[in-house]
Amino acid sequence: MAEEAAVRAQADTVRRLKQDKADPDEIAKEVAKLLEMKAQLGEDEGKHKFVLKTPKGTRDYGPKQMAIRERAFNAIISCFKRHGAEVIDTPVFELKETLTGKYGEDSKLIYDLKDQGGELLSLRYDLTVPFARYLAMNKITNIKRYHIAKVYRRDNPAMTRGRYREFYQCDFDIAGQFDPMIPDAECLKIVHEILSDLQLGDFLIKVNDRRILNGVFAVCGVPESKFIPACSTVDKLDKVPWEEVRSEMVGEKGLSPEAADRIGEYVQLHGGLELIERLLQDPKLSQNKLAKEGLGDMKLLFEYLTLFGITGKISFDLSLARGLDYYTGVIFEAVLLQQENEHVEEPVSVGSVAGGGRYDGLVGMFDPKGRKVPCVGVSIGIERIFSILEQRLEASGEKLRTTETQVLVATPQKNLLPARLKLISELWDAGIKAEMLYKKDPKLLKQLQYCEDTGIPLAAIVGEQELADGVVKLRDVATREEVRM
Repeated sequence: MAEEAAVRAQADTVRRLKQDKADPDEIAKEVAKLLEMKAQLGEDEGKHKFVLKTPKGTRDYGPKQMAIRERAFNAIISCFKRHGAEVIDTPVFELKETLTGKYGEDSKLIYDLKDQGGELLSLRYDLTVPFARYLAMNKITNIKRYHIAKVYRRDNPAMTRGRYREFYQCDFDIAGQFDPMIPDAECLKIVHEILSDLQLGDFLIKVNDRRILNGVFAVCGVPESKFIPACSTVDKLDKVPWEEVRSEMVGEKGLSPEAADRIGEYVQLHGGLELIERLLQDPKLSQNKLAKEGLGDMKLLFEYLTLFGITGKISFDLSLARGLDYYTGVIFEAVLLQQENEHVEEPVSVGSVAGGGRYDGLVGMFDPKGRKVPCVGVSIGIERIFSILEQRLEASGEKLRTTETQVLVATPQKNLLPARLKLISELWDAGIKAEMLYKKDPKLLKQLQYCEDTGIPLAAIVGEQELADGVVKLRDVATREEVRM
């Protein structure tokens, strides 16, 4: 049939575009056309085969994976609460115009939805822009909040490295007019606490300031219109060598080779207070107002971090750029480190697990009167962390409990189901986590085996003798010791 031939031809077109690695928007358009043609063709329901898979860039989480995730979430939430944060939530989608123009080159990764009753909507890309919209909409000028929720990015996933299209972000932000660098220092302390608590191994928190970067670009002869494109290129320095970054600056971003070379002299520097002091004396940078402000605040930040006792894990790194448009001041990123081999002294980065910074102008973009609310925040990369914890658990062979049941109510003889139901009801009412097997007369051995298989530590055994005496026999499953109570 002509219709079937047309569907096959369209399928070939989609395959060819994928092989050629065409623009994702073009591929999506052709896939939508193919699905529409298939729907119109109306394939025979009896012959239709469902493809049992999750969409690309997503995954299911079974009980074991969720137990690992809950451990990590609990550690993160405990830290946020310890620092006095309140919790909020926002819709999973926003008006498209709310998200447009906030993410620089990454805007192409936003998931747009079809017109819904006259509203053009997009799935949220992060939790920061919705937070800024929430502040402006509710006229809030002072809040310390955390928000843990799913976000969506139309990215090329690398799921083995914790890079998905649907994933959780764990955000902590401080909004309000405060003295310089105190909230910023607290955000870095929070990152340090969480990564230490989760015991992920050695880590480093890189810090920089967008004002310092912009000052560097200015003194190196980069036009202001090219600051943001140059920023997103510099941000790749942790993944590719300087030669490739320089090549992109000159070839794609239109910077002169001389300007690129001058930038290279700065963005490859990293250190601590000594480097800040040295740059404050730099004849070019010291004459630039933005750079001078940024360096002054960076010095203050390091003084506070010294008081917090965490400077051993902090590096002032001029290559850190964080490509998002909304950052205005301090920016930071936490990376896990590993020794490549025992002969290499310098540890290498194995991936970013947290990032954030100051964004003083974002709320003003939503406020009708342009009123600014200074903000600084951090986002913990839970998916990357979870991938590491999951791999570590598999390697260790540790048996992980997927329930929190404290006691199994068991009976050793037949016809004692009423006694089990009565006892388990009393335990539930007392707030005790309890289970029983869903059989009228299960064998005692099978009940105790269930405890061992699932890690339930105690069995409450009620038999005919216990009923007569008005007691319960409590058995420690691991040691097999029993007491009557």
